[in-house]
Parts: sequence; C-alpha cells; structure tokens
Amino acid sequence: MNQKLPNATVVLVLGIVSIVTCCCYGVVGLIAAIIGLVLANKDLALYKQNPTEYSNYGNLNVGRILCIVGIVLNVLSVIYYIYIISSVGMDALSNPELLQERIRDLQGQ
Repeated sequence: MNQKLPNATVVLVLGIVSIVTCCCYGVVGLIAAIIGLVLANKDLALYKQNPTEYSNYGNLNVGRILCIVGIVLNVLSVIYYIYIISSVGMDALSNPELLQERIRDLQGQ
C-alpha cells in the first residue's frame, strides 16, 4: 500500500504562503520558502530511496517549485526595499512631505 510523503502538503502550503507574502518586506515569505525547501529536500530523499512506496510526489514537486519561486520573489522584494530605503531614507518613509521632497530631488526637479 502506498503511503504519503510526510511533509508534501506542508511544503505545498509553505510555497503558496511564500508567494502570497512576498510583499511583506520579503522577510516572512523568505522564511516560509526556506523552511519549505528544507522540508522538501528531506521528503525528496525519502522518495528517492523507495519511489514506489509513496503516492504524493506531485504535491511535493509543485510545493518545491513554489518555494523556489517564492525565494526568488522575496529576494527581489528585499532588494527593492533596500533600494527604496537607501534612496529616500528611512525617515522619509514615515513623513509624506519629506518623501515627496526627496522624490523630487531624485527626479532632478
């Protein structure tokens, strides 16, 4: 009788969470994606030992791909936020008038 890989569903959920939360400064989604990828690698090792014993490899594979996409999106998000903070400064993000002034300075107006 085929059994299910122990973390396949968790990996799938973590992959989805990592993509959905990539706009949360990239940190939450990056953590979820890394955890999902580690769990996926553990289950992949189990699957490779005895492929005929497990039935939900498809979920594991989709979850692993989502985790990889989530890592890429979250790293890009982190890079974007670092760029924004370095361009306008952290103090300008909480002060709309200062933010507009710094954006005008960046545009050369």
